[in-house]
Amino acid sequence: MEFSRTDRIAGEIKKAVSEIINNDLKDPRIQGLISVTKVEVSKDLRHAKIFLSIFGNDSEKEEIISTIQKAEGFIRKELGSRIRIKFLPELSFKLDESIEYGIHISKLLKDISQETKEEE
Repeated sequence: MEFSRTDRIAGEIKKAVSEIINNDLKDPRIQGLISVTKVEVSKDLRHAKIFLSIFGNDSEKEEIISTIQKAEGFIRKELGSRIRIKFLPELSFKLDESIEYGIHISKLLKDISQETKEEE
């Protein structure tokens, strides 16, 4: 299986940004479980969407994502020192709720299964 250049760069960005957020950002508002779940890089390598999974309630998630967006310049500078590419992409951060959605669906299926057993 062969990966395209954008896939390889997305992987490098994912790894580096994860390290930067979890080890280098010293903002006290950024604490808890934050993981980079996916990175989408445009074909021209000018833009990168970084999807974050954040453990916490909705207000905590919003504050954390807002704080990370404000630190975009620092994260981009650190990223530039860790990966070598001709153009460093503009970064945008998005909240990835796919894990929570999966947990919600699993809970619904479990509840349906229990109701079915109780009816039998």
